[in-house]
Amino acid sequence: MARHPFTLGFAAVLLGTAAGCATPRVDAPAGDVPLMTLAAQGVQLYECRAAAGAAPAWAFVAPEADLFDTDGRRVGRHGAGPSWTHGDGSGFTGTVRTRADAPRADAIPWLLLAATPKGPEGTFSGVSSVQRIHTVGGLPPAGGCTAATLGSRVGMAYRADYVLFVPPGSPARAARAAVP
Repeated sequence: MARHPFTLGFAAVLLGTAAGCATPRVDAPAGDVPLMTLAAQGVQLYECRAAAGAAPAWAFVAPEADLFDTDGRRVGRHGAGPSWTHGDGSGFTGTVRTRADAPRADAIPWLLLAATPKGPEGTFSGVSSVQRIHTVGGLPPAGGCTAATLGSRVGMAYRADYVLFVPPGSPARAARAAVP
């Protein structure tokens, strides 16, 4: 029985698509519950730096992004540290726990970060972990870092969703649930 070349090609496309659709795993710690999801839009900053015995390369410096709630209102900033700061002054810094390649080859990785509170009590108080998911863009430039450009910085546009988690029974979760 002869197979049509289209059938084999179509099967290969389906297999390749299925393999490329796997969702990265950056699961929140067991028991943590989502507080909110924020959309970030901004840049990932890179600096052209020299490395001992290697060609100059782009090195990550920090993110600079605005954070938006599900209604599209700007509610805070994401910056160096990395840190997340709400408009009410509350915030947290993050430490990477888990990293997974993004489904898109042209996007920064998905992350799970442990959160450490900073600032006054407020909306971001009690955040215990944060996921960075659904990333678009933000990778370092493909070229242009040479001895002549050492020290130069570039901002690469990116978007991502940040899901903030709190422990069960958290006062932040209870306060958020009470808001109509």
